[in-house]
This record gives sequence, structure tokens and C-alpha cells, in this order.
Amino acid sequence: MRDYPNPFIEQRADPFVLRHSDGYYYFTASVPEYDRLELRRARSLDELPQATATVVWRKPQQGPMSALIWAPELHFISGKWYLYFAAAHSPEIADGLFQHRMFALECSADNPLTGEWTEKGRIYSHIDSFSLDATHFEHRGKHYYLWAQKDPAISGNSNLYLAEMENPWTLKGEPVLLSKPELPWEIVGFQVNEGPAVITHGQRIFISYSASATDENYCIGLLWADIDSDITDMAQWHKASQPIFRTSAKNHQFGPGHNSFTLDEQGRDLLVYHARNYTEIEGDPLYDPNRHTRIKPIEWNEEGMPVLGEPPADNR
Repeated sequence: MRDYPNPFIEQRADPFVLRHSDGYYYFTASVPEYDRLELRRARSLDELPQATATVVWRKPQQGPMSALIWAPELHFISGKWYLYFAAAHSPEIADGLFQHRMFALECSADNPLTGEWTEKGRIYSHIDSFSLDATHFEHRGKHYYLWAQKDPAISGNSNLYLAEMENPWTLKGEPVLLSKPELPWEIVGFQVNEGPAVITHGQRIFISYSASATDENYCIGLLWADIDSDITDMAQWHKASQPIFRTSAKNHQFGPGHNSFTLDEQGRDLLVYHARNYTEIEGDPLYDPNRHTRIKPIEWNEEGMPVLGEPPADNR
């Protein structure tokens, strides 16, 4: 398994890489200014860092999508492209809490970097509350939406929810609570379960997620269920008792998290994530721009569970 340049792409947090059937790799992430959505594409992973970042959407000056554009993901669903992201209404903070909601854009062109993007509006869930970090996956012929959201009736900042989709911007049925922050490593600084990502291997479906504050305490946890089980039944999901990926002080890698999964050119599984190489952050960690995109191969043990090891040190 090869080592990738580390950092892979600088100053891009919440990274998402898609290997599409057209032979291209696509990349999107949060930009430090939180004011726009960018896409890159390249024929190989190695070419992504040098690929031109094309702005496909900018936030308006006012309204519900006018502040703090967070954690975009690019998905190809039923022949069209979709960008999912979270945004807040200006002013960004009300009553001391972020007020993000989830939104979707659609593009029908073959090339999402040059095609026209249409705003499909807000994606509504079961509660009108802080919500973010949506992802999409297909399982057993059904489309699912997976995201993080605050429930005022549950202690903490955000939980993980799952729902089937009526269409790429509309949920179907009542969402299911899959996980809430409850273990000691999930509640440092903030009580958080967020940034979910899905991968399947063998006879299991896995959901990785990030927990705790976005400083050096940020880390990745894991849920899993039998691949043939009813994934909308919370009882079918198991939670790892410890993080599967966390800070490595010896490698100067702090707060690894908000990951996605992709494949290399040989079809092997890769972890895409962000992390800083220092802890001396001035002010709110959210506004420190140096959460860099990084890539690491995934190994699987004899029991069919992912082994992520530790975040490797910078090599450039």
C-alpha cells in the first residue's frame, strides 16, 4: 500500500472524494472562507491537488443560505449530480448556537464543473433544528440520506439520523436515530456525532462519524450492522467502544476527522480526512484554516473490520 503526499490538499476541511464511472476523480470540501462551493476533477488521485478548483456556487448576501457554507458532498443519483451542504441564515449565530440547515443543488450536465447548477432548496427532516453533514448512499436498491442534527430533547449538540429518500432532495418516512454522543471520547468540549460516511465490506455496512470538539479532541468513531439487516432499525447497529482514528501526538497530527471514503485506481479502499499538524490555535478552532485534506489506505482485519491505524506524519 502506497503513501500519499501528506497533506494531500492544503486548507480544505471536511473533504469528499468521489471516483465516478466516467473515469474521473471529483473533490469538494469546505473552504476557509465558508462562502462558496468548489469542485475539482482529475483522471487520477495524484492529479487532484493540482487540478483547477472551479467555483460552481456562491452564497447569496442574505437569506437562509447566506453564511457559513459547510461540508459539501457531491453525489451522482439517478443520472444527475447533487451537491449537499449546510448553510446558516445571516447573522450566522443566534442565541449562541449555530443555526445551520441542509440544502441541495442539482446539475444534469455530464461535467458538473461546467454545467448549470439549480437550487433545489432546503432538505427538511423531522425537526426544525441545527442540521448538517449530509451524505447519500444506495443500499439494496433504496436511496438513503444520513446526517447530523440537534434534537432539543436530547442532551448534546448533534446526533446521527438515517432516512430513506423520496427523491434526492426529499426524505421519505420518519427518520431513525442511529447514534448520539454518550461515550467519554464523544463529548470532549462538545457532545457531538457528525460527519457520517458509509462503506461496505464483506457482510457488514459501516458508518464512520466524527466526535467531540474540532480541536485535537476530534476523532472518528464507528457503527456497523449486518449487510442483510434492516438498517432502519437502530437495534441492528453496533457502536465501537473506542475511536478507530484519533490524534497522534508523536506524528504531530491532531484532530483527524470528518472523513469520506473512496477507492484508488486499483479499487482499494481509502480514507479521506482532515487534520491539523499543531494544537496552538488562536481563537475558535472553526476559523483556523489549516485543517488539511489527507488520504490514507484502509486495511481490513480477519474479522472484516476496518483498521485505520494512526494518522501518518506530514511528508512534504
